[in-house]
Amino acid sequence: MTQTLLSPAYLDLTVKKSLFRAQAAPASGEEEAMAFFESVRDPEATHNCWAWRIGARYRSFDDGEPGGTAGRPILQAIEMQDFDRVMVVVTRWFGGVKLGAGGLVRAYGGAAASCLRQGEIATLVPMNVLKWHCPFALLALVQARLAGWEAQQLRCDFDAEGAEMEIAVPEGRRDEVMGELRDLTRGQAPITVLDAD
Repeated sequence: MTQTLLSPAYLDLTVKKSLFRAQAAPASGEEEAMAFFESVRDPEATHNCWAWRIGARYRSFDDGEPGGTAGRPILQAIEMQDFDRVMVVVTRWFGGVKLGAGGLVRAYGGAAASCLRQGEIATLVPMNVLKWHCPFALLALVQARLAGWEAQQLRCDFDAEGAEMEIAVPEGRRDEVMGELRDLTRGQAPITVLDAD
């Protein structure tokens, strides 16, 4: 099951006199991921390597380490533990002993994996967004049922007859909730399924 971090995590690891500091944080988008990088990178360090994964998008950066020995192992640590919506930065202070390509891969990947394992984790539940028009007479009833549906109201824009609503529901409960909404309105309010973030 896909998971994410609830809050930032960090870990220090020393390998042959080099200090590797892994820092990870939740990130809902590329801008948030790069803002985290800017907040934790150390210009005095030898390397500030990173990787992020957000949905189907991902990126990694070796910051001067030999190609594929830093950013890619960090990304593999994210993928192997099935994390999503996370940014991991591993900063290295060179200790005078060269690690070789295999040693770098193990150090960067190991620091990232250990950091993610010790963070506060939450399971990501795939959500669907339902859009429909709710008559005034049903609005309070629908809002009262949201918690039972494990749903969240995203939007409620009023008009003369009621409200245009958008609610996020767990993907596994979509058909059940749509059925209940159809029953409440006797099929008079069409329901549209929108893409969730």
